Amino acid sequence: MFARIATRYDLANRLLSCGIDVWWRHCLVQAVRKSSPKRVLDLATGSGDVAFALAGSLPAGTEITGMDFCQPMLDEAAAKKSRASQGSYANVDFKLGDGLGLPLPDGCFDAVTISFGLRNMADRHRSLCEMRRVLKPGGSVVILEFSQPQVWFQPFYYFYLRRILPLIAGAVTGDRAAYIYLNETIGEFPDRSALSEEIRAAGFSAIKAKGLTLGIVALHEARA
Repeated sequence: MFARIATRYDLANRLLSCGIDVWWRHCLVQAVRKSSPKRVLDLATGSGDVAFALAGSLPAGTEITGMDFCQPMLDEAAAKKSRASQGSYANVDFKLGDGLGLPLPDGCFDAVTISFGLRNMADRHRSLCEMRRVLKPGGSVVILEFSQPQVWFQPFYYFYLRRILPLIAGAVTGDRAAYIYLNETIGEFPDRSALSEEIRAAGFSAIKAKGLTLGIVALHEARA
């Protein structure tokens, strides 16, 4: 599915979120900066927006690896890197890898990020355990994901998700079915407290969660 929409993915994100996705990534990057990591893994990196945002905010010597299991999405990320000014993202590298079985050794990263990708994992617990495995002791995970909005806003939000979003996305990407899947997975996803418990069950501690934009998105932080 992601291979089918790869070339129009970024445009669809901007339109469907009314550009707020840029702010959400900024919040994630600021959370990562607090721990001053030297090596960062951006899991489910897609077209690389989070990896590039990290590179633009963290010191130039920070090693950033963007990993995804969808090669066409990685191809889009590599194309964006090649279009940037020479040397702009020299510290960003993209690799093919499955979040349920990361092709990485134990304890090799100071921070792991994942944005709107945990929801798509076939086994969230296994994926969270893999994130913890590749983190150094005390390393941080920062998760940006859709959540359940404030109660008063839910009727408006779910009307948009179920009625409006597939129409816009279908026109932009030519793949309405992919975005019907999107709204179904959002509706079924845990709220902040439930996801915090799943993160704890994977062995993380010092878990914090903050709702963004009336709670439609949540930013989770935790330590390995």
